[in-house]
Amino acid sequence: MKVAPTAIADVCVIEPRVFEDERGFFFESYNRRALQAAGIDAAFVQDNHSRSRRGVLRGLHYQIEHAQGKLVRVIEGEVYDVAVDLRRRSPTFGRHVGVNLSAANRRMLYIPPGFAHGFLVVSDAAEFLYKTTDYWYPEHERTLLWRDPALGIAWPDGIEPLLAPKDAAGAPLASADVYD
Repeated sequence: MKVAPTAIADVCVIEPRVFEDERGFFFESYNRRALQAAGIDAAFVQDNHSRSRRGVLRGLHYQIEHAQGKLVRVIEGEVYDVAVDLRRRSPTFGRHVGVNLSAANRRMLYIPPGFAHGFLVVSDAAEFLYKTTDYWYPEHERTLLWRDPALGIAWPDGIEPLLAPKDAAGAPLASADVYD
């Protein structure tokens, strides 16, 4: 696996080593030893799988207690994936990283605890898989407003987002619960 930091060093793009031939392909989508060697020492406790159609925007979600680290990837289609640093004491507080993840590029993104996360489906449909470092606690879930100008996220043009009510009502960064 090749692990590369992004503009926010704690968020990493992971590119697996893919073995392809006329029969198809094989790659390790998770190898704890390889990730530990790259400085990612996360113990995952839950796997999640979603399918969404073009234009669905999920996020920007986080849990104010029981913060979740995530290892995310796409197995069908393509998404624009975003992580926003909500760690108040971080030098990158309020900044974000955006990465295209697709079944074709096979990239994964590691997002440590302390970040809000979301994605926009840019293909006809997308299947999204992710591992989390803590369980889902709905009472601690929060949503950061995806279109908050303070975040400066350049979502892909030409796609009108389809949002769940909780995502449409997310809090702007200025009034959001954040991590100390």
